Amino acid sequence: MGWQSRTRSLQVFDTELSADSVEWCPLSQWSHILACGTYQLQKEEKTGVESTTPSRTGRLYLFEFHSQGTFTPPLTEIQRIDTPAILDLKWCHVPVSERPVLGMATANGEIQLHRLIDAQQGSCLEHVLSTELGPDRLALSLDWSTGRGESSDTRLVSSDSTGSLSVLSLGEASLDTISQWKAHDFEAWISAFSYWDTQLVYSGGDDCKLKGWDLRLGPSSPTFTCKRHSMGVCSIHSNPHREHILATGSYDENVLLWDERNMRQPLSETAVGGGVWRLKWHPTQEHLLLAACMHNDFHILHCQQAMDGNEGPCPVLASYILHNSLAYGADWSWLTLSSPPPSSPQEPAPVSMELIEPGGHLRIQYESPTASFDTSLEDDCGRYIPDYALPPEKTSVPAPAPLPGLGENSASMSCLLATCSFYDHMLHVWRWDWTPEEAESVPGREETEPVPSS
Repeated sequence: MGWQSRTRSLQVFDTELSADSVEWCPLSQWSHILACGTYQLQKEEKTGVESTTPSRTGRLYLFEFHSQGTFTPPLTEIQRIDTPAILDLKWCHVPVSERPVLGMATANGEIQLHRLIDAQQGSCLEHVLSTELGPDRLALSLDWSTGRGESSDTRLVSSDSTGSLSVLSLGEASLDTISQWKAHDFEAWISAFSYWDTQLVYSGGDDCKLKGWDLRLGPSSPTFTCKRHSMGVCSIHSNPHREHILATGSYDENVLLWDERNMRQPLSETAVGGGVWRLKWHPTQEHLLLAACMHNDFHILHCQQAMDGNEGPCPVLASYILHNSLAYGADWSWLTLSSPPPSSPQEPAPVSMELIEPGGHLRIQYESPTASFDTSLEDDCGRYIPDYALPPEKTSVPAPAPLPGLGENSASMSCLLATCSFYDHMLHVWRWDWTPEEAESVPGREETEPVPSS
């Protein structure tokens, strides 16, 4: 039986500031809640006095998603909070004091926790705790130890721009640093727990190294140092459904799958045509992996064969190509969508645009917020490149044929996703439908209009 893969935009939202992180709440009662974080460098005016360190500001958006009909936008903004620039967001996978808690890594070196509460006008976030990781650093990432829904000993791990990792313990009224150490020679872009053994922590840095750490042994030396990636390692995610499976991504434009018991050789290597800034396993399907690939869009990978020990790259099931800038934030929703909508004409690809100023260009650099976020929108003369400038031509990611199904007896599947892109400051909410081919064309069925984007 053949299968049909289709993506469809539901709504587009202008975040005004550069968007780099988006997270759906994983708790069932609040799975309609979406958070989006932004990062903006505030340029200093050039004067005769030596300029001070430029400030990085951000904004946290909170949305509700409700499917209210064909012509009603499903996403509603319910709150915005001005903050320091946000580098990463993660919801705790379990309630804290019976409420959802959102963790935030900020450009002033803090880990902030915000609690979702019920107010008169609906849900909103309130700040509850903060911890500084240290002076003169940016907090670049965070992860919770609760990835498999286990609530005992709730902890966070964070990485920062000095190359350090910090492990934090969440108490009833405190967020305490219980361990901090120098892990990488340059920026430590990413940190993550092994969700199956939360005494194990992984980290990736601009020194091109992927490292493992056993908190029981102390941080004096890593359990392994892997140099399989050829550029900075910037994304790591432990599979919450399949023990020992780890996904990593790098500026080298490759997604690697690993068996944690053998970190010398990956299970598979998949070229995705862009630096892999974020990786997210599906909330319920162990073999589906979402990748944010910087200047080459967002892709959904089918990893079942690789996890079962078969060599070769992971097939790309779907790609979302409607963003016009660097792909940074991406997440699956835990909401269950209704059956796929009727077939409609495919959405057109974005029309490319050229710069008006002669000689202008985007300096796409494989660096993260501390560098390319701050400098890549100036041309050789230091002039600001217009907002409508797009990055260089995107690299295509060929989808293998035939595409693998989800199983012989699998029913159709519809997923809700959110993604955001940087320089055009856009948040997109979209759906992916995976259906048997024969269900796509039923004799006598009338075509309906596509779901509009707003």
